[in-house]
Amino acid sequence: MGALTLNQVTKSFGATDVIKGVDLAVEDGEFCVFVGPSGCGKSTLLRMIAGLEDVSSGDVNLDGVRINDLAPAKREIAMVFQSYALYPHLTVRDNMGLALKQAGVAKTQIQAATDKAASMLALGPLMERRPAELSGGQRQRVAIGRAIVRTPKLFLFDEPLSNLDAALRVQTRIEIARLHRDLGATMIYVTHDQVEAMTLADKIVVLRAGKVEQVGAPMTLYNDPDNTFVAGFIGSPQMNFLKGGPLGLRSDTVGVRPEHLRLDASGPISGKVSHVEKLGGETLVYVQTEGQGLVTLRQFGEHEHAVDAAVTLGFDAPRAFHFDAQGQRLRQG
Repeated sequence: MGALTLNQVTKSFGATDVIKGVDLAVEDGEFCVFVGPSGCGKSTLLRMIAGLEDVSSGDVNLDGVRINDLAPAKREIAMVFQSYALYPHLTVRDNMGLALKQAGVAKTQIQAATDKAASMLALGPLMERRPAELSGGQRQRVAIGRAIVRTPKLFLFDEPLSNLDAALRVQTRIEIARLHRDLGATMIYVTHDQVEAMTLADKIVVLRAGKVEQVGAPMTLYNDPDNTFVAGFIGSPQMNFLKGGPLGLRSDTVGVRPEHLRLDASGPISGKVSHVEKLGGETLVYVQTEGQGLVTLRQFGEHEHAVDAAVTLGFDAPRAFHFDAQGQRLRQG
């Protein structure tokens, strides 16, 4: 079991409030991702769950038990850090089994636990190496293995892929997703990368300035955002925000995802092609418009566009999002 609840959790450093009354429920076995821009409080919130930061007020409960006052080692929580945090003088096996050794677990049990984790993470041939002999991706797998052998109720990941190159990030992301399926464990994962959030999460928590903006499944946030912040943060390239007045609409702001824009000779948006990104499977066209600023058009497949060419754009009205002057979503009905 590993159900986590946060009830009006706050964190202040002196007079500065960095976490402002967060309520959250993470179900047993769920993969929950905290996402948001730098400084939004996501890592601080994770460290409060782990016990590495004190909670100023509110309750952190794991399986219905309040753990605010428990030391980190007593919380049945394992954390994987961005920096790996491996001991350079220890082998892979010894790094993975260190917490069990310190807890007085028998050597045979430690070996069985480390062998099982190594099998899950394809670390078998590396068990006698030291961290300096490993790649960045291998070191991160060792750090994950160290968490697995503790059989915690809750796994915490603090931006574990940010030190890896692009190819390794994709590979390790797939491994973490597979690991979650195999273990059926509760995991909370912090990232600033909304692509990681979308591809890994059962539930995404979008944070801004210490507050929760919206919680939901990835495609719920993509298709039904509550405000312009969530709408702009979830999705890559990000949503286009157009002024409703020039389009003859009552809403202050109209949000249109790049894939819902289209070339349309009778469309209401005119401009010139500013830049084109040919990505093979898709083409991104950046258009400097008259009165709407720079907008992004996504076309699937390969398309040719000349820079400075005049274009006119339209959009699928039913797929547009409407927001008021405060950036809150206007929903029909």
